[in-house]
Amino acid sequence: MTDTKTDIHLKDHFLISMPHMSDRNFSHTLTYICDHSEDGAMGIVINRPMELSLKDILNHLDMATESMRDQDAPVYSGGPVQGERGFVLHSPGEEWISSHTINEHIQLSTSLDILQSIAEGKGPEQFLVALGYAGWGAGQLEAEIGNNAWLSCPADLDIMFSTTAEKRLDAAASLLGINLDLLTSESGHS
Repeated sequence: MTDTKTDIHLKDHFLISMPHMSDRNFSHTLTYICDHSEDGAMGIVINRPMELSLKDILNHLDMATESMRDQDAPVYSGGPVQGERGFVLHSPGEEWISSHTINEHIQLSTSLDILQSIAEGKGPEQFLVALGYAGWGAGQLEAEIGNNAWLSCPADLDIMFSTTAEKRLDAAASLLGINLDLLTSESGHS
């Protein structure tokens, strides 16, 4: 087994914060990694709903929401970077102006046209809207993982889109057979 930072590829993975995470931006969070390369990583925290609904944002943007399928869809605090910028994680559908394909099942869009489609009830079947994102510089995420700040596992769309926000972190940990309540901050290094 090699120990180089290029051996870790976390795109389309969950990052599960360890119980001892002291950074308030990431304590008790589940983050979906949208991109990861030798230059750094970018992800969206998917288990921190804000006191703001998608309907509130759409109304603020003067978009009619009468046809919107989920009138109570929350908006998530996606991370500490660019907290005023919107991101939509979603299942594939029509083409939107600014979309990045993560894999065949999920895309990330940042343009207003996807929000208009959602407001009109024509948007993607599954979606999650967040303000802000989580970002790491080159080698930073790998170092944090090496220091036992995070666990990772392949992402699960059912957890991301169908599990309630407060259950997502534990559901992701259970994919690894882990109960976060039983973990300690102590780690062994040999």
